[in-house]
Amino acid sequence: MVFLDQIELLTYNKIMIEISFETTLIIVAIFLIISVAASKISDRFGIPALLLFLALGMLAGSDGPGGIYFDDPTLAQYIGVVALVIILFSGGLDTNFESIRPVYKESITLATLGVLLTALITGGVVRVILDISWIESILLGAIVSSTDAAAVFSILRSKGLHLKGKLRPLLELESGSNDPMAVFLTIGLIELALHPEKSILNLLPLFLLQMVIGGMVGYLSGKMTLYLTNRLKLGYEGLYPVLSLGTIFLAFGLATLADGSGFLAVYVAGLVMSREEFLHKRSLLRFYDGLAWLMQITMFLTLGLLVFPSRVMMIILPGLAISLALIFIARPLSVLISLIFTRLSLSEKGFISWVGLRGAVPIILATYPKLAGLPQSELIFNVVFFVVITSVLLQGTSIPFVAKWLNISTKEPPKRRYPIEYVPEGEWKGILKETQVPLHSWAIGKAIYEISLPPEYLVVLVARGEEFILPNGGIILQAGDTLLGLGEAEFHEKVRVLLNASQRPNPAKLESDA
Repeated sequence: MVFLDQIELLTYNKIMIEISFETTLIIVAIFLIISVAASKISDRFGIPALLLFLALGMLAGSDGPGGIYFDDPTLAQYIGVVALVIILFSGGLDTNFESIRPVYKESITLATLGVLLTALITGGVVRVILDISWIESILLGAIVSSTDAAAVFSILRSKGLHLKGKLRPLLELESGSNDPMAVFLTIGLIELALHPEKSILNLLPLFLLQMVIGGMVGYLSGKMTLYLTNRLKLGYEGLYPVLSLGTIFLAFGLATLADGSGFLAVYVAGLVMSREEFLHKRSLLRFYDGLAWLMQITMFLTLGLLVFPSRVMMIILPGLAISLALIFIARPLSVLISLIFTRLSLSEKGFISWVGLRGAVPIILATYPKLAGLPQSELIFNVVFFVVITSVLLQGTSIPFVAKWLNISTKEPPKRRYPIEYVPEGEWKGILKETQVPLHSWAIGKAIYEISLPPEYLVVLVARGEEFILPNGGIILQAGDTLLGLGEAEFHEKVRVLLNASQRPNPAKLESDA
């Protein structure tokens, strides 16, 4: 088989050595196991996981003890694109749409105007520091203009920090929607570099076309996936992830072929699906969470193999200057200008500026100039890689300290895990939801049957401290108890109003409050 023959050739110190297919699998397995183990280091010491994955790839590469020679930007780009499609869809699917609704204007402004300003300001600094053209300078700025909030949230979770106000959904939406803008700027500037006779004004209609087509294809793809998931009634639960994979890759391909943004399409498809309850939603979320981690590990290991640390070391001083300018000048200015008319406090804007971590996307985009054959492509790639490493080291490790210093974080209580799960089917819109018995509730000391819960609401479990109690009508409620109930959203709201009252409300008042 030709495919297996290709797999069985591993380049070691630039010498082709034939190894068995089984040995290849063992090497891949060791990489995966070490990467998963490295995530524990990330949780304990607050070091972003992407840095550890990149470091592992660099150690295995040609300049490291592994000695594996890998210099194929085309393959690295293909792997990166596939990984990003899955990661962006997973991010959209896992987003709470109601939480991002109040901040969508700020997020979209940061994802468009903010990215553009970051590219221009960084490009100006690059032009001063490096001996390259204006187009190439702004191209480098565009490549490092998008952020990677996944690394930020992994640090916040590991430290148990909860961001106050609307910061988390704002950062979540910005990070998911700013990659298409960075991709568009990168491709557009490469086109201008290759064809100087073209005007930069030609990029504006192309941008609008990409965003509109990408958004439309993503919306239709999300709706189609929802329809197929709920209507096909497949005999095997394991086929639903396969179905969704097919639809998101179809969305990316169709949007790209139609001159739209494929990355925006898959992210929007995930957002559309996140709004609805559909068949096997929770199992699909778990599937994509695991798949997204696998894609991140694969992508970072590949990019770590692609880089030659000895070449990166040659640009330390200019790379450091560009990185510091990006962190302390370009990102803060772009945030302040983009959010100038918002009600966010100066502390919140400062934190948004600081968490503008660069991730895998800039490194993947740095392969585009290589494939286009630009004269300074090698320099651009090495500078981008150094900027990413510097950003992760400096900003990533200090996020908890900055959040506390700016007083925009609180200690996040551990999320309770329930031993049961509900999968909605059919047309009924029932959901499982927690409702707590507050300290001032009139229901404290009352049995469940005494508080007249709506007949359309079913108490499935009562959580008390670390214990779970199977409910019956005679259970006496205590302050701090959490009811895990099953019902439609309106009845969950009625129960919340009922339990939050300090005196037993009459039925008419209960209906009006709900």
